[in-house]
Amino acid sequence: MNVSDTTTAKASLAELDQRTGGAFTAPTSGERAARLRTWLAGNPSADELAEVYRELASRDKGAAKLVRERLDEWRRAKAQDERAAEWAARAEALLRAPRLNLADAMAWQRDAAKAGAPLSREPLAALRQQLAERMKAIEDLHTRLQVEREAAGLLVQRIDLLSTKPLAEVQAARDALAQDVADWHTRQAALRGAPGWNDLDPRYPAQLDAARQQLDAVWQAFEAALAQATAALANAQAPLPGVPVWADEIRAARGEPAAPAADATVPKAVQALAQAALLPAIEALERELAEGHTKALGRYAGELRHAHKLHGRHAGPELDARAQAALAKAKELEDWQRWRADQLREALLAKAVALTQGPAEQRPTGRKLQEAIRQLREQWKQTDQGGTSNHALWKRFDEACNQAYQAVEAWRRELQAQQEAAQQARLALIEEVKAWTAAHPDSEDWKAQLRDLHAFAERWRQGGHVSEKRFAELQAQWKAAMGAAHARLEAAQADSIARRQALIAEAQALAAQPRLRLDAVKALQQRWQQEAHRVPLDRRKEQKLWEAFRQPIDEAFARKSAERDKAQAVTSRLDAAVLEAARALEAACASDDAQQIRAAMAALRAAAQGEGQDAEPAPQAPAADAAPAPAAQAEAASPAPTPAARPLVARRGDDRPGAAPPAAPASLGRAGAAGRAERRPERAPRADGAPRPRLGDAAFRAQRQALERAEARLRALAARAHGEALTELLAAWAARDAARLPAAQQLGGRQAAAARPAWVQALAQPAKAAADAAEPLLRLEIAAEVPTPADQLDARRQLQLRLLTRRHEPGPDQTWAQDVARVLVTAHDPAHERRLQAALKVLLRR
Repeated sequence: MNVSDTTTAKASLAELDQRTGGAFTAPTSGERAARLRTWLAGNPSADELAEVYRELASRDKGAAKLVRERLDEWRRAKAQDERAAEWAARAEALLRAPRLNLADAMAWQRDAAKAGAPLSREPLAALRQQLAERMKAIEDLHTRLQVEREAAGLLVQRIDLLSTKPLAEVQAARDALAQDVADWHTRQAALRGAPGWNDLDPRYPAQLDAARQQLDAVWQAFEAALAQATAALANAQAPLPGVPVWADEIRAARGEPAAPAADATVPKAVQALAQAALLPAIEALERELAEGHTKALGRYAGELRHAHKLHGRHAGPELDARAQAALAKAKELEDWQRWRADQLREALLAKAVALTQGPAEQRPTGRKLQEAIRQLREQWKQTDQGGTSNHALWKRFDEACNQAYQAVEAWRRELQAQQEAAQQARLALIEEVKAWTAAHPDSEDWKAQLRDLHAFAERWRQGGHVSEKRFAELQAQWKAAMGAAHARLEAAQADSIARRQALIAEAQALAAQPRLRLDAVKALQQRWQQEAHRVPLDRRKEQKLWEAFRQPIDEAFARKSAERDKAQAVTSRLDAAVLEAARALEAACASDDAQQIRAAMAALRAAAQGEGQDAEPAPQAPAADAAPAPAAQAEAASPAPTPAARPLVARRGDDRPGAAPPAAPASLGRAGAAGRAERRPERAPRADGAPRPRLGDAAFRAQRQALERAEARLRALAARAHGEALTELLAAWAARDAARLPAAQQLGGRQAAAARPAWVQALAQPAKAAADAAEPLLRLEIAAEVPTPADQLDARRQLQLRLLTRRHEPGPDQTWAQDVARVLVTAHDPAHERRLQAALKVLLRR
C-alpha cells in the first residue's frame, strides 16, 4: 500500500469514528459497545451499517456483533417486504380471477404463513380479509344451495304422498303446494343471481338443476293427473286418472265395480311420477361410483334405497334393475372400504404394541417415541375419516398408546431433572466467576488469567441443556460476570497494544537509518519477545502487529542484501537471460499489445527453465578501473565456498504456557543468495536429464514480479477491450449503422461472434417500435441473471411462468444472441439501452 492509499484509509477510518461517536477509538470493548448502541439508536442506513461492520469486524468481534444484528434485522425486514409484495400479487391474481377456487384461496393463506409472509401487516392483512369475505360468501351460497336442493326433495316427497290421499284432500292441499313450488322457483332464481354464483364448483349448480328438473317433472305429472281426475268426476265418460287411489274413488262415485286385482298394468302417470323420483337418485349414486368418491357414497346410497322402496315397483323393470345394480355395487364398495380400514387399523395397532413390546434395540425412546405416538394417532384419525369406526380396535389402540406414553412421561421427567441440574450448575459457575474476579484484583499473571477465563467459557459451553427462555436469562448474567472478569485483562491488552505500536514505530525509524544497526535490531526484538510473553493477545491481532513490526526490519535487510548483491555483481548466464527477458516483458507491458505481452511471457518462462542455456555460470568481466580484489581471487580458487550465515529474520515468540523466552540469535548477519536458495524447492531436471540451474535471488524476484505485472496488464486490457466493444455495439444501435458494429473477434464469446451477421442484418432493417423490445429485454435479463426494473417485475414473472410450460424450447441462456438481434431491430431508447448494456456486460464474457 502506498502513502496515498494509507492516508485515504486513515481518513475513512477517522470519518467512521466521528460518525459513530468515537466507537473506533474507545479504550475498552464495553465502552465501544455503548457508543455503538447510541449510534444505532439513530437508525443509520444500511450502507453505513455495512461500512462500519466491515471496518469493525477485524478489530472487535463483540462490538461488531451489535452492528451485524442490526444488519440482519434490516435484511429480514427487506426480505419480509419482498415476500409481502410477492404474496400480495398472488392474492390480487386470485381476486381478479373470474372464478375463485376455494382450495387455492385456502392454500394461499397456508403457504404464505409457511413462507414467513407478514400476514398481519398491510397490504396482506386487507387482501387476507377480502379473500376471507369472498370465501365466506361462497360457503354461504353453497349452504343455501344445499338447503334448496333438500327442499326440492321434500316437495317431491309431499307430491308423492298426496298421490296416496283421497281426491278431496288433494284438491284442498293443491293451492298451498303450488304456492310452495312457486316460492321454491323464486328462491332458486335468486340463488342464480346472487354474487359469487360463478365462484361455485360446477357440480353444485348441476345438482340444483337436477333437483329442479325432478321437481318440475313430478309437479307437471301431478297437475296432469289431478286435472284428469277432476274432469273424470265431472264427466262420467271421461277417462280415469292413472293414480290408483283416485281411480278407485271415482269408480265408487260412479257406482262402477272396482278394478280387477289381476290388472297389473301401471298407469303411465304413476310410472312417470316414480321414474321422476327415482332417476335423479340413481344418476347421483352412479356418478359418485364412477368418480370413486367414498365420503358421500353412503348418503347417496341411502337416498336411493329410500326412493327405491317407495317407487321401485312403479318405475318399470329397466329402472328397477338399474337401481338394484347401483345399490349392489355401492354395498360392495362400502364393505371393501370397511375391510381396508380395518386392515390399516390392525397395522397401526401392531405398531403401537411394538412401541412397548418389541425388541429393546428397535424400540424408540425419548422424543422419537413421543413423535411416533403422535404420528400413529394422526394416522388413526385419517383412517376414520370417511368410513365407519371400529370401537373395539380403537380401545386396544388407545390402551397401547397410553402404555407407550408412560415411557415418554418418564423421559420428560428425567429431562426436566437434567435441565434443573444444568441450570443449577450454570448458576454455580456464574458465582464461581464472580468469586474468581474478586480473588484476583491485582494479579499480573495475564496468561494464567486468560487460561482460567478460557476454562470458564469451556465449562459454560458444556454446561448442559436448559430451556430457551431460561438460557436467555442465564446468558445475560453470564455475560455480565465474564465482562467484569475480562475488564482488567482487556485494559492490559490495550496497554500492550499501545506499547507494541511504539515498538513498531521504533522499528520503522531504525529501518529508515542509512546504516542498519544490528545490536539495536537485536535489542528491539528482545523487547518485543518480552512484551509478547508478558501479555497475550488474540491470535489474529497479534499476528497483524507482528507482521507490521517485522516488515520494516525485513525491508532493511532486503535493501542490505540488494546492495551486497549489486556490489558483488555475480550473475550467471541464466540469470542474465532471465533478467533480459523480464526487462523485455516490462517493455511489452508498456506497449499495451496483448499478443506481444503473451509472447514475452512465454520467452521469460522459457528462459527461466534454462532452454538454450547450460548450467555453468558466466565468467565475470573484470572491472575497467580496478583489478580483482584478493578476497575475490581466493573465492575463485577455493573448490567449495563456505555457505553464508542464515539471515536474521524477525520471529514470533513462543507464548504457550510455561515456555521460556527464546535465546538471542548467535549471529545477526544477513544471508545472501545461498540462504534464500535453501528456502526455494528443488527444480525439476531438464528434458535431457541434466539438473536445471538455480536462479539467483535478483533473477527470481525479477521473473516473479514481471509475470505478475504482465498478468495484471492482460486482465486490464481484456476488461478495456470488452468495454470498448460493448460501447461500440450500443453506439451502432443508436446510429443504426451496421458498419460501426465491432468485429467478431472483439465481441469475445463464440456465441456472440456467430450471431454478429444477424445483428448486422437487424441494424440494416428499418427500426420497429420500441415496445417490441420488452420481451427480448426480459429474456436477456433472465439469461444474464441481472435485476429488472420495478415496473417490469410482473412481466418478468409471467414470462418465467410461460417458460416453465415450454419444456422442449431452448431457454433464454441459449437464445440470448437472437434476443439481442430482436432488440437491435427496434428503435433506440435510453432506458432500453441501459438494460441491454447491463445484460451484455455479463453475456459477452461467456
